[in-house]
Amino acid sequence: MFFVRLSRIVPLLIALALLAAIVYLVARAVTSPPRAKEILIRLFTWITLALSAVFGLFSLYALFEHNAPVLDLAASFLITALIGLAAIRIANHVFLKHNPGYRSKPMRANTKWRWPWQQR
Repeated sequence: MFFVRLSRIVPLLIALALLAAIVYLVARAVTSPPRAKEILIRLFTWITLALSAVFGLFSLYALFEHNAPVLDLAASFLITALIGLAAIRIANHVFLKHNPGYRSKPMRANTKWRWPWQQR
């Protein structure tokens, strides 16, 4: 039974892995590797949150309709999305641990003018 459920979620896992590889390679080519990782973590946090919400609603609908096969499929995808979300949050924690500068966002600089160049 476990392998049957696993075979149903393999296309979703492959699609997410391909999307991650493409996004990371493009972002790394355009920006620095830490920035690419930050982009990937932020993007996949939103993707897994959206997938969790959608499959959670599918699961609730199937539960209220007493449709066991759809509930089984939707619950499998929901569990996969929740595990993916947990993995992304752990990756974010590790990323921030190794790159503490990304915790604080850059602030705008204040310029202090001195006489005779004071301006207001």
